[in-house]
Amino acid sequence: MVKLRLRRMGANDQPFYRIVALDAREKRDGKYIECIGWYDPKPNPSKINVETERAIYWLGVGAQPSDTVRSLLRKAGVLQIWHERKIAEKAKTENPDTK
Repeated sequence: MVKLRLRRMGANDQPFYRIVALDAREKRDGKYIECIGWYDPKPNPSKINVETERAIYWLGVGAQPSDTVRSLLRKAGVLQIWHERKIAEKAKTENPDTK
C-alpha cells in the first residue's frame, strides 16, 4: 500500500518536511517514490507547498495520507479539489446524457 507521509529534513532545531509518496513498509526517512511538496513549520504562519495535480493523482490511485499530511492537504485546498472532482465524476457516470 502507498502512503503519503512526511519525511523529516533539516538540521537540529530547524525541522523541514517533505510530503512524499512511499511504500507503507518503508521507514520514515526511507526510500520514497515521489516528493509531492514540502512543509516548513518554523515561520509564523507556517509554509506549505503542494503539487496539487500529483497529490490528486496519488489520492486517486488509493494512496492513504497520514493524519498530519491529511491536515496539510486540507489547509492547501487539495482535498476540496479532489472531493469536487469525485462528485463531478460520479454525477457524470450516473447521468451520461449530460456533457
